[in-house]
Amino acid sequence: MARTLNKENSTSDQGSGKITTKEKVSYGFGDFGNGFMFDLGQSYLMHFYTDIAGISAAAAAGVFSLTKIFDAFMDPLAGSFIDSRTPGKRGKFRPVMMFASILLAVMTVVTFTMPDLSMGGKIAWAYGTYMAWGLIYSFTNVPYGSLASVMTRDVGERSIMASTRQAGSIGAQLITGVAFVPILMLFPSQKIGYPVTAAIMALIGIVGFYICYKNTKEHIKTENSKGKEKQSAKDYFRVVFTNRPLWCLILMTLFTISAMNTNNAMMIYFCQYNLGHVGLQPIINFIQMGSSVAGIALIPMLVRRFGKKKTAMAGLLIGVVADGLNFIIPTNIYSFIVLVSIGYAALAISNGVTWAFVSDTIDYGHWHTGVRKEGVTYAAFNFSRKIAQSLAALVSAGVLAATGYIANAHQSAGTLLGIKGTMTLYPAVALLLAAVILGLLYNLSDDKFKGIANDLNNGRWEKGSL
Repeated sequence: MARTLNKENSTSDQGSGKITTKEKVSYGFGDFGNGFMFDLGQSYLMHFYTDIAGISAAAAAGVFSLTKIFDAFMDPLAGSFIDSRTPGKRGKFRPVMMFASILLAVMTVVTFTMPDLSMGGKIAWAYGTYMAWGLIYSFTNVPYGSLASVMTRDVGERSIMASTRQAGSIGAQLITGVAFVPILMLFPSQKIGYPVTAAIMALIGIVGFYICYKNTKEHIKTENSKGKEKQSAKDYFRVVFTNRPLWCLILMTLFTISAMNTNNAMMIYFCQYNLGHVGLQPIINFIQMGSSVAGIALIPMLVRRFGKKKTAMAGLLIGVVADGLNFIIPTNIYSFIVLVSIGYAALAISNGVTWAFVSDTIDYGHWHTGVRKEGVTYAAFNFSRKIAQSLAALVSAGVLAATGYIANAHQSAGTLLGIKGTMTLYPAVALLLAAVILGLLYNLSDDKFKGIANDLNNGRWEKGSL
């Protein structure tokens, strides 16, 4: 079929235009709000299970790994539901995101509660509440992640949005990482302190999502090829499984996110046992996250100069070196802080660029197949993040169990080495694998994407008119 412009069904030409600074910053507030609920689970829930609820490390590993696998299969369902919606006055993605974020806040608090039950009952409660949390999270995060793809197709604008999103995420990690433990320690009973502190954080999370909901717009109006022809399950599979750049990101993310989450989950253990004082955790988090914010600010400049792929590759390789050295060098608070901050800032740059990659793969899938499925495509990517979170939980809690960790006790040399290895060596290996995958498999260059964006902005896909 000739590649001619079909004006009636063309994509809005706003895809090639600029968006306001207010919108770009407000989009970042979505991940800021998300972090006040998501990061609590990644950083503190395992500690709550093992040291407050009294669940063994092995049982906690099961809760995290199995529920994350369950969550991963919920993302495609959320994506399919969102793709089936007809855009309303407030758009297609934002209303679902906002409503689900309120429910997510409630469930965040619930996950940090533990009734007075038998051990079997406590484990069942942990499974049930965390699965419910994960289901709601899918309906919050999938529309939020998909939103970026319908705000603009401009490469520069997307790199800035990737920066604001990553800045929002790191900002939330910074605040929760610094404030959570001091607020928690204000309470005589941590069993009470955990849900109250989680409630404070969750309320801030809702505010973040509201800023995103209120101040962003879905500028790009899209229609699939073949007119308004009904799409089958085959179309969904074709959009995802023929998208090579997407599959590269899925594989890469398994390692980058598991590296980041093991760092976050093990930090409180490392400070309490390897460094000897849990009070160091907010201080180190402040330095680590503050360094990451500085790194994120460089993303637009680095992308303009070197392109997305080279920028992400550099971040991954710097992380490999910093984390590897942190494992080799004998434990020292000063060298640890310097190296963990360099490694985390480098990883933050790579993860920030990934958000721009994801929006590009959504458009690539549309251009390659003629079918646009923002929700399903983002859900496929998010599937890998959930599996990565499961892997991180399995590694973190699994190492604790395997090395004989005993809650609130003096740890053996083997346990201390296991904690240190999980904090440093595992991320170094994981980021090296991610760099190899990105370097060898990702084939959607910035120049190629500009041609794809131009086609879509003019109502064309790879084989004809939209």
